[in-house]
Amino acid sequence: MTRRYVDLSVPLEDGIVSDPEIMLPKIEYLNHKDTAEQICSMFPGLSKDQLPNGEGWAVEKLQIATHNGTHLDAPYHYHSTMNNGERAITIDEVPLEWCFNPGVKLDFRKFEDGYIVTAGDIEKELKRIGHNLKPLDIVVVNTSAGNHYGKPDFLLKGCGMGREATLYLTERGVRVTGTDAWSWDAPFPLTAQKFLEEKDPSVIWEGHRAGMEIGYCHLEKLTNLEDLPANGFEISCFPFKIKNASAGFTRAVAIFEE
Repeated sequence: MTRRYVDLSVPLEDGIVSDPEIMLPKIEYLNHKDTAEQICSMFPGLSKDQLPNGEGWAVEKLQIATHNGTHLDAPYHYHSTMNNGERAITIDEVPLEWCFNPGVKLDFRKFEDGYIVTAGDIEKELKRIGHNLKPLDIVVVNTSAGNHYGKPDFLLKGCGMGREATLYLTERGVRVTGTDAWSWDAPFPLTAQKFLEEKDPSVIWEGHRAGMEIGYCHLEKLTNLEDLPANGFEISCFPFKIKNASAGFTRAVAIFEE
């Protein structure tokens, strides 16, 4: 038996549309020539001409938020409480048992941008793919946003997972979900338009806020979901351990036993 891996993570990079302008990541690349003086300063008496080709080391300086790139959101991101009043756990407290489990892909590329997925939509898709949800299944949602990552319209693409749909999953024991869109919820500009029309604040971030009732995590900005079957694989998505943080970067990977 062999293992096959499908990378579900986008690279962290600057210069593309991956986040709103106010939280775009910035990366400064220092090459081997840039850092020669650095290494010399750590070894008194060493000169640059004594280094191989006068080169130091390659280093990158990052200015980032925990929600840049492919990442796992902790319940603390959504609200200060979860499970109807308990203190919400931060990313360093997320049970590792949640982060490596059988994966299930729901194909919702047919839904228009901004559409709010319902529990009924999930039931229909599970019936179509012939899957019965089990506790700790990792459910990822393939939206129309996946192929737009880095493009000018990325932040406007994809359907959103509503409160009802989110609770449908978490009530059945799902504790990690994911999407290839910027957010588990519908695109903010489209939700803002809906709020202006309806004046109902409950439409804002409703999928995230479902974590107030049942604590769960979700992955955002996944990629290559269109390459996955509906099931028959596992997902690994252990988050970077950042003390008291609302999210952690992850190299999410689908693993097939063949």
